[in-house]
Amino acid sequence: MKLFQFLVLIFLLFQLNFGVALGNPDSSDSDSNDDSKPVNEAYQNAYYEVKSGNFQVAIKYLKQAAKSSTNKADIYNLMGYSHRKLDLLEEAFFYYQKALKLDPRHQGANEYIGELYLRTNNLKKAEEHLEVLDDVCLFGCDEYDDLKDAIEKYKKSM
Repeated sequence: MKLFQFLVLIFLLFQLNFGVALGNPDSSDSDSNDDSKPVNEAYQNAYYEVKSGNFQVAIKYLKQAAKSSTNKADIYNLMGYSHRKLDLLEEAFFYYQKALKLDPRHQGANEYIGELYLRTNNLKKAEEHLEVLDDVCLFGCDEYDDLKDAIEKYKKSM
């Protein structure tokens, strides 16, 4: 069985490298798409504000980024995170759920909503999101480790 898994892994890695070597025909290195610059800038500003602990300011930038972005799962995840840090739990749930509706396998949203469920004493739902991360993070990831640690700490405090 391990040999089979190893061969599948090698096959997948080969496919990934082959795809990268071919490149994406839809992508371009030119800056001809000026519409994306404000969105990227707004998201980058929001991310900086989150890292600085300025969650209210981050939310303003994220709302601006969400108006025209095509990758809204990341934006909604950061909106949820910012609201959670401001103790606006209902809003945080709302945005995490929007992110997960767009991308049910979103690592950050699954970790953070799991942590939020622990905060609201819903261990079962937190463990459900840990299971999703276990499936998504084939070889492990920080989000899985962080949520697993949070669940273990929660159980010890009971």
